[in-house]
Amino acid sequence: MFNIVLLGPEHPGNVGNIGRTCVLTESRLHLVRPFKFDLSDRFLKKAGIDYWQYVDLVIHDSLDEFLEYIKDKRFFLIETGSDKKYTDGKYQDGDFLIFGREKEGIDKTLLEKYRDKILTIPMTKKIDRSLNLANSVNIVLYEALRQEGFKF
Repeated sequence: MFNIVLLGPEHPGNVGNIGRTCVLTESRLHLVRPFKFDLSDRFLKKAGIDYWQYVDLVIHDSLDEFLEYIKDKRFFLIETGSDKKYTDGKYQDGDFLIFGREKEGIDKTLLEKYRDKILTIPMTKKIDRSLNLANSVNIVLYEALRQEGFKF
């Protein structure tokens, strides 16, 4: 089982879509507070449709709590700007794939501390935009699942 981690997500529609992906790939979803919506938000439910009740969900009250939770576990930070592509990662069952906020990404302090764990999805630099969070999760998660032989 892979662990998808969203640090302070802002848009319930993205979380709903990611939750649906987690259900269908037998992955666990971790949400790290603060987030800017209520878990009963109608957009979250709409995006997750009737899957939301099946999401294997863990909520962490803070970044510090989450970092303590994963202190001895393998993880990758998925963020723009690294020379290492997400396809360079050698994924293993149980890994944590960590994604930042839709607008700000992952906190710079965390990126500096774990520079060797940053993986990037290549995209054009002609415009200053990034892929949608739910799309990014899908791209990286399916590469990890492919490497593990789609064992679900």
